[in-house]
Amino acid sequence: MFEKIELIWNQILSEVQTLVNQEPALIGFYYSHIINHKNFCSALSYILSNKLGNEIVSIASIREIIDDIYNSQHDIVVSAIQDIQKIYEKDLTVEYYSIAFLYIKGFHALQAYRISNYLWNNQRKELAIYLYNRISTIFSVDIHPSAKIGSGIVLDHATGIVIGATTVIQDNVYIFQSVTLGSSTREVSGVYQRCPIIQEGVVIGVGAVILGNVEIGSKVRIGAGSIVLTSIPSNSTVFGVPAKVISFSNNR
Repeated sequence: MFEKIELIWNQILSEVQTLVNQEPALIGFYYSHIINHKNFCSALSYILSNKLGNEIVSIASIREIIDDIYNSQHDIVVSAIQDIQKIYEKDLTVEYYSIAFLYIKGFHALQAYRISNYLWNNQRKELAIYLYNRISTIFSVDIHPSAKIGSGIVLDHATGIVIGATTVIQDNVYIFQSVTLGSSTREVSGVYQRCPIIQEGVVIGVGAVILGNVEIGSKVRIGAGSIVLTSIPSNSTVFGVPAKVISFSNNR
């Protein structure tokens, strides 16, 4: 995986060096965000800290936190690489890795969540909640730091996505804007798992709502605007209010 990180970083550098010649007005931007950095982690921590820092908690403070996590938690960096690769593969509007890296706020929000999730799980919950608020404010994406999210995730457009505290999202899930994954009730009756479990390879359409302790099977397709209140079997397509299975595939 170290080779994959280096490969994608070198590709981003190559793309940006070409883009510098195409758009002189952005030379300073490309140098500060990409060319001046020694590796993928350095550039990503720079981008995230400049978005999340402010006059109260400085850019430098946020960047130091992110750098420390990236230096000690290789799996978080690997997840970022898998996320950016999936965006490049699946989003037809993303022609270059550098577009996802520099501009796609769903990618940025997800990487910032990964920092808050690490802090949440390592006895720094107040800082995790602070970053959670900043992520929501800056990116209009609300991901509770205790949610469990795999890699190869795409938050397409991302605006208005809400992911609740006990949500579990496995690998290679594609989520469009204005999706809600949350609890169906405040009466939890001692049940920890109040939010959905989303298995690998699911696609969740624009504005879909999935509520409660339900499980969405692998490779399910959920139509735009659907409201899902029950578990859904793998390899099916669902649509409606409430959502119902409208087709089923035997492809495994």
